[in-house]
Amino acid sequence: MRQFPRALFTSPSRGSLALLGLVASLGWALAPGASLAEAQAPPADASTAMVAPPPPEPPVVREILLELGKRQISLLEGSQVIGRWPVAIGDPSTPTPVGRYTIENMVVNPVYQSTSSGKINATRGPQAPLGDRWIGFKQSGVNQYGIHGTPDAWAWTVTSRAAVSNGCVRMLTPHVRELFSKVQLGTPVIVKP
Repeated sequence: MRQFPRALFTSPSRGSLALLGLVASLGWALAPGASLAEAQAPPADASTAMVAPPPPEPPVVREILLELGKRQISLLEGSQVIGRWPVAIGDPSTPTPVGRYTIENMVVNPVYQSTSSGKINATRGPQAPLGDRWIGFKQSGVNQYGIHGTPDAWAWTVTSRAAVSNGCVRMLTPHVRELFSKVQLGTPVIVKP
């Protein structure tokens, strides 16, 4: 028998009468002369059983898949490919790292700093060394590997799927903008040989 706390029903009031109506609407029974605290739940059969709502759908997980051998990057949603683009990757002497990472930072109009000299190139926008989007996925000391845009002068490196960068992944401007708009911090980045 389900019992309500007695302290809630010490005297009749509008609240207790409204609660009595709620108890009845839920199918609870109240024996003659009994208090609301003694209301009994209906039998659990198919006609009166309360049904819990279905559990919420699990969130759809997106992940970036970079296939170095194919020189392409794909955005997956579950097992479905929702975008695929050509890329340029790291030179054999400064390869793009293989492994499983997550997006650590995302920057619009990033500023490039040389990994060898430390010199900063203050140019910003689509014609800057990193283009106008940066998706960082692996920190290595003061350097970071990322997916970024490519100025028009170097677009041939992407269209020919070259291995020429210092380890980062170059994409054409419209492609990196689309990818950037569909991912977030923490999105998995899987880099395969």
